[in-house]
Amino acid sequence: MSTAQPVTEREVPAKIEFPEQLPVSERRADIEAAIRDHQVVILAGETGSGKTTQLPKICLNLGRGRQLRIGHTQPRRIAARTVAQRIADELNTSLGGLVGYQIRFNDTVSDASAIKLMTDGILLAELTHDRDLSAYDTLIIDEAHERSLNIDFLLGYLKQLLPRRPDLKIIVTSATIDVARFSEHFNDAPVIEVSGRTYPVDVQYVGDTEDRDEGVRQQIADLLGEIEQGRFGPRGDALVFLPGERDIRELAKALRYNDRLRVLPLYARLSQAEQNRVFQSGGSGMRVVLATNVAETSLTVPGIRYVIDPGEARISRYSARSRLQRLPIEPISQASANQRKGRCGRLSDGVCFRLYSEPDFLGRPEFTDPEIRRTNLAAVVLRMLELGLGEVDRFPFLDPPDPKVVRDGYRLLEELGAVSARGKLTALGQKLARLPVDPRLGRMLLAANELGCLAEVLVIVSAMSIQDPRERPTDKQTQADQAHARFQHPRSDFLAWIALWRYYEAQRQALSQNQLRKLCQREYLAYMRMREWREIHSQLVIACRQLGFKVRSQLPDEEAYESIHQALLTGLLGNVAQRDEGKQFNATRNRKIVVFPGSGQYKKPPPWLVAGEIVETTQVYARQCGAIEPDWLLRVNPRVLKRSHYEPAWQRRSGRVMAKERVTLFGLTISDGRRVHFGDIDAKTAREIFIRDALVTGNVMKPPRFLKENLALMRSVEELESRTRRRDLLIEEEALVQFYDERLGEDCVGITSLIKWLKADRARDEMLLLKREQILVRDPGAAVEAQFPPTLHWQGVDYQLRYQFEPGRQNDGVSITIPLPLLNRAPRYLFDWLVPGLLRDKCIALIKGLPKALRKQLVPAPDVVDAALAELSAEDSDLCAALSGVLKRQRGVQVAPSDWQPAQLEDFYRMNIRVVDTEGKLLGQGRDMAALVAEFRSGEPAVAAPQADSPERKNVQRWDFGDLPSVWKSKAAGLEVVAHPALVAEQDSVAVRLLDYPGEAALAHEDGLVALAIKQASQVVKSLRKSLLSGNELVLAFAAVEIDRKQLVEDLIAAVAYQSLRSLEPPRSDAAFKRWFDGLRSDWHGEAVAAGEQLATALKAWSTGRTAGSKLGSDYRDSQDDCWANMRALLSSDTIRYAGSEWLKEYPRYAKAAEHRINRLNGQYLKDQKALELLTPWYQTLSDAQVSYPGLVRLSDTAFQYRWMLEEFRVSLFAQQMKTRLPVSSKRLEQQWHLVQEWMEQNPR
Repeated sequence: MSTAQPVTEREVPAKIEFPEQLPVSERRADIEAAIRDHQVVILAGETGSGKTTQLPKICLNLGRGRQLRIGHTQPRRIAARTVAQRIADELNTSLGGLVGYQIRFNDTVSDASAIKLMTDGILLAELTHDRDLSAYDTLIIDEAHERSLNIDFLLGYLKQLLPRRPDLKIIVTSATIDVARFSEHFNDAPVIEVSGRTYPVDVQYVGDTEDRDEGVRQQIADLLGEIEQGRFGPRGDALVFLPGERDIRELAKALRYNDRLRVLPLYARLSQAEQNRVFQSGGSGMRVVLATNVAETSLTVPGIRYVIDPGEARISRYSARSRLQRLPIEPISQASANQRKGRCGRLSDGVCFRLYSEPDFLGRPEFTDPEIRRTNLAAVVLRMLELGLGEVDRFPFLDPPDPKVVRDGYRLLEELGAVSARGKLTALGQKLARLPVDPRLGRMLLAANELGCLAEVLVIVSAMSIQDPRERPTDKQTQADQAHARFQHPRSDFLAWIALWRYYEAQRQALSQNQLRKLCQREYLAYMRMREWREIHSQLVIACRQLGFKVRSQLPDEEAYESIHQALLTGLLGNVAQRDEGKQFNATRNRKIVVFPGSGQYKKPPPWLVAGEIVETTQVYARQCGAIEPDWLLRVNPRVLKRSHYEPAWQRRSGRVMAKERVTLFGLTISDGRRVHFGDIDAKTAREIFIRDALVTGNVMKPPRFLKENLALMRSVEELESRTRRRDLLIEEEALVQFYDERLGEDCVGITSLIKWLKADRARDEMLLLKREQILVRDPGAAVEAQFPPTLHWQGVDYQLRYQFEPGRQNDGVSITIPLPLLNRAPRYLFDWLVPGLLRDKCIALIKGLPKALRKQLVPAPDVVDAALAELSAEDSDLCAALSGVLKRQRGVQVAPSDWQPAQLEDFYRMNIRVVDTEGKLLGQGRDMAALVAEFRSGEPAVAAPQADSPERKNVQRWDFGDLPSVWKSKAAGLEVVAHPALVAEQDSVAVRLLDYPGEAALAHEDGLVALAIKQASQVVKSLRKSLLSGNELVLAFAAVEIDRKQLVEDLIAAVAYQSLRSLEPPRSDAAFKRWFDGLRSDWHGEAVAAGEQLATALKAWSTGRTAGSKLGSDYRDSQDDCWANMRALLSSDTIRYAGSEWLKEYPRYAKAAEHRINRLNGQYLKDQKALELLTPWYQTLSDAQVSYPGLVRLSDTAFQYRWMLEEFRVSLFAQQMKTRLPVSSKRLEQQWHLVQEWMEQNPR
């Protein structure tokens, strides 16, 4: 047995007085004998018996409390304080002497204290460091009938402790409620019953009213009026029980017009001063005390003659299913009703008015459910695990808790990370148990230490551990709200605590205690609760330091908001909600909630919030709310998140099977649509998709060797199918799937894993190679090449043929490619003859299309065609005319040209003619040769080979070739060819070339001018190449952004030259070139240096952003990829060279915007994704246009403006706090793009 060190025997009054009028005094001898003879005594005393004040004195009289203490517990702090004062008064001692009390962070106990009043929670807390409660020789567990969680836990623990402490006396006091249960619990301990009041109480059942709420208020008001008038006997004070504070305020408001009544509220949240008014005598008018059930047993309100009992109370009930602590108004039990009745008749006859019927009373439960059956048990479970008390279901509770609630307590602790899946205390749980707060609050402190915001969260957690110190007196609510409004935070009620704390701390250090007390009164702050807040805070600071935590703020305000709320979320994950419609929210576990009207978030609720508590009263309210980002929830406790995946699909760019992920938190969707690697989730299905959609189809960016060869082999067979217009040569897809499935490793779910698997064994690559016979269902025969040749030869030219079997598509059938310069000398009719493999079928189709009278003479058509083709060979003549001739000779059938219907044949029976330029670029295509010739005769033919008088030059070093015309004409293949001379920048030199299109030539000429100027200004350029964008700082920046400095410097030098060309007509003569060059050379250095400084600033900002982005790892990859792709685009040659000084100077702002975007990704990823979805189509629009219209941005001022509006739009989306250079929006972009389209229509390519 563990015992405390004894103190010197305490001095106790030689004679202790016991008031004779108290019933307990009459039974003192019996009580003393029972305590001497038994270890446990049950004392059942009705209200007014004196058991609470006299029992400690009886124990003292028995000689107890001399070296160890007499511990005396009370369910409520106010009771512990007032009872201690009463006992001290009766013993003629001051508090802190023979009698002391200890409530949370308020301790008046000294070494001289033999009697210690305390809350049951204080005694429970002592168990953590004194398992045997060795400081006490006697323990009085008072008001045990209340069956609070603490009381039930203490009674169970004490039963286990008794064998280890045979010297310990335990006295359990209770109202006369189910005392047999207490006796049975302590092995049939003796029960002593003491009668209570000495005056009879008349119970009058008034009955129900139709309108319960309004009717009850009116009933009470009427009864009070009648009591005041003396209808039920002598006038006397009245005690009215009401369910909650709101009911008290509403009734007080209704009674304020009766100046003969002195209305006094009494509930736990009242300030101590207002509570004390209830116990003070004096004043005019009949006292009417409006109280919650706090006045049932804990406090005896003096002088009460009348009790009005509506029969209802708010009973706290916890639902394990919904994880909701409800406060419904329920009918009270018979025991509670009798306790209320016992509050009157203490001094004289009393009357109890029950506002319900007697049958209703008799039909009610006999007792109120103990708290252990209607509350969350996480704290109890944690305490028991810490103390090593075994399983909850084996602990000797008076009433074993519901197993569902016990399991829920374990689940909550598991969510907090305090216990393992097997219910064992974790290292985190051990730390949590050492913090003297609710486990959820303790979890917040542990997280805050990790996140660097412990100082702030300590303030919040200590505030959440007390009653709200902000008072709202019923008669001054508006003034109180105005005084408290300055502490509100626009986004979070939690941060309002910090604002209040900082204000109070500043005042506390500047003012005396008396001045501070007066300030609290003026500011509607409860001084004692503010002190309690500080004391709890101090205790928690000590507890945190004992755990090795550093209690200081480490974050700037913006980061602190996120960190603070992430820390709070660790303990409040079950209290997360998303805004639905209006002010309603969807909360976890399928709950619908609203923000409590007293919250600072009530008027403008955020999209997502976390609540300090969710309580059901008239509605399900979220109290103490703070705005959060759903992305934060993904990192708080991944173990409680449920992830589901859908729409898995092969992604070519990443080389992986990706699926969309939906993440839910207790049924609430917090993330949906984010793409994740499906191979890590369902490797089997991912492998199937990889085989089917990547390997079989060849949809791979960098295929390994086996796949390249397999795809080439498959393409060769597909080409055979296209030539022969059949789809029965290549094996079915399922056979290919089976081929790979049988050979591929089980862990091959994407390109990376495939390459790793192949490298592990070189033979695997060979094993995966397909053979021609494996994929060829049947051999088409050796004649395919002759029947379907790759080229068509005519007059010394081989025209390339391409075969496609795609019915309904433009390129279905045979396509022939004709360079534009050869279009006019290409055959006009030869293409009607197609190729040998299709000619027979075409002729059969032509004969079947003849009028019926002719058709009947030409049967069977295949035989007729075979005979005809024996005499025919492909030539540049009309096929139908040739057929008519041979049919007349062979069959004697006259077929007129109008009888043939070639236009009615399927498209693949007519060759598709593709007209290309000399570089192979498609210029146009169609199946009508004559129409194409007519189209391109008025168009722009490609440039013919250079002639003797051509202006073309190589290796130009200076302008020594005379004037350069904008148009040059020549002859090619008998056609006039129009070309456009231009100075052209080639790889290492400058040349004069003839180009096809005027727009192309204009751009090339500018490039050539700049290249020639750079050659001639070698000294200036050399200096700039050395000095621009140099320095160690920029070396690091270039490395971070992965951009080549040398190329960027070249682009910057060129950019100055391009800028100088924008204001004049590009020179086409020696004199014009000299004027332009001289002006450029004089300004070149200064302009380049200025532009370089702007670019250097931008590079540093981009570097910082890249560094910040790298810390995010693979998170938010889509956003980061877009950010850096945009950076590379801005720093590309195509952009830098032609941006102009007015846009180059904006680069630092663009870089800063990118840095800001990266820094905000961690909290605003979903918002960023939505912005990216809005932005991407506008970039794509320009990108698509530039494919069909190269150089569009350089050629068109409207397109140039649109291109830079895109960058400004990007700033407006991702860095809204930064200004844009010009007004920009989706609508303005749309308007600008219309202008670009108009320009393109007016200036065809």
